[in-house]
Amino acid sequence: MKLKNINVEKIARAIEADAGQEIAGLRESLAQAKRGEFAAVHTPETIAARKRGRPVGSTKADTKVAVKLRLDPELLTVLRATGEGWQTRVNHILRERFAL
Repeated sequence: MKLKNINVEKIARAIEADAGQEIAGLRESLAQAKRGEFAAVHTPETIAARKRGRPVGSTKADTKVAVKLRLDPELLTVLRATGEGWQTRVNHILRERFAL
C-alpha cells in the first residue's frame, strides 16, 4: 500500500468508528504519514529481509562495554525479577546516580 494514495478522511472515519470515539490528532498523523513524514510501512517481506545486529550507521560510541560485576545473590534475584531489560534499567539507575 502506498501511503501517498490514502484517503485521510476515509481512514480516519474507519479508525474512529472502530474505536467508538473521535481520536485527537488522528487526521494530522495520517496526513503526516501520507506526506512521508515519520512513517514507514513494514510488510512481512521487509521484516523478513532485515539483517540481525546493530543497525547500519551506528557508531562505536553507541556500544556498551561488558563487565564482570559481583552482586549479592538477593540483589541479583530482585533485579532479574523486574523482567527483561533489567541490565538496561541498572545502567539507567547508575547514570542517574552519578549524573551522567
